[in-house]
Amino acid sequence: MQCDLTNLKTIKALLTRHGFVFSKRLGQNFLVDPTICPRMAELAGIDGVDVLEIGPGVGVLTVELAKRAARVFSVEIDAKLFPVLEETLTLYSNVTVHHGDVLKLDLPTLLREHFGEEPIRLSVCANLPYYITSPILMYLLESHLPFESITVLVQKEVAQRICAPVGSRTSGAITAAVHYFAEPELLFTVPPCSFHPPPNVESAALQLKIRKEPSVSVTDETAFFRVIRAAFAQRRKTVLNAVSAGMNVSKAAVAAALDMANVPQNARAEQLTLEEFAQISLNL
Repeated sequence: MQCDLTNLKTIKALLTRHGFVFSKRLGQNFLVDPTICPRMAELAGIDGVDVLEIGPGVGVLTVELAKRAARVFSVEIDAKLFPVLEETLTLYSNVTVHHGDVLKLDLPTLLREHFGEEPIRLSVCANLPYYITSPILMYLLESHLPFESITVLVQKEVAQRICAPVGSRTSGAITAAVHYFAEPELLFTVPPCSFHPPPNVESAALQLKIRKEPSVSVTDETAFFRVIRAAFAQRRKTVLNAVSAGMNVSKAAVAAALDMANVPQNARAEQLTLEEFAQISLNL
């Protein structure tokens, strides 16, 4: 019989039985609101689709994914959770849990070995650790795996920044990078009381619908993202000064690149469009 993984008493008893202790270093906050995971799984649109999950925790979201998806491949960094997951996922034969740090895995090879060589319908759905949200999202996007969508629970402030229009005051490097690969949408917000233990911030479900082609054409993605990161690394400075310092390029060269892109030399990173970043990187 499946235990209720959103019942706090059940979760505490489960974790105590397996001798599990929360790790602050890994940012572990398990969902206990019974409405969140079904809603996330439904909005992810994963019926009959293969799914990658990162950080299954005790398996509360994993169960909802398994009910809808063709197959679920979950990556969990904390080996102490494996006895817990073995118990909570025992009814679901379409779930595989792999031990490892997703940022250190050869994800394309791993997923190809698990799901097969043929083209597949693949999506991501996960409750991401907040301390490495941006690196994980960028790793997934830059992997160029055939994801249809990425639906994740993240810090609300991060979701709002990602969904901000490129070229607005609230935009950042992650905004530009995500908009290059995908169309982001904030689905709904989640209060701290929905987790055990509760985090200190509000959360939000974020969905990235992957574009069939990037939103702008670039000849060198590495150079394009280097310019974006450098420009936003010192966002109080002008793009001229920030890119010059961040990329160790002369101000004269950056100034010439800005002029060729018709970007004012006193412009700041949050004022630039993706097309302007693409032109600057090409010029440099």
